[in-house]
Amino acid sequence: MNTTNLIGYFSAFLTTLAFVPQALHSWKTRDLSGVSLPMYSIFSLGVMGWIVYGVMIVSWPIILANIVTFVLACAVLCLKLKHR
Repeated sequence: MNTTNLIGYFSAFLTTLAFVPQALHSWKTRDLSGVSLPMYSIFSLGVMGWIVYGVMIVSWPIILANIVTFVLACAVLCLKLKHR
């Protein structure tokens, strides 16, 4: 693995990991009062765009990290819709 991909995977891991606490907190407490529905909707669409971009340039760090981030963001988004 080259240095560029290593930096990509490391950065992707950290930015994806940043969503885990919010997703876990939302799941456990069902308190989503501090979560913005428009923000998570727009963010989820943007992450989907990153997935498409990653596929187009065949960049596995971008593809994998954004798939995980998309799943986490959509989980929070679904909980927000269910518990508003």
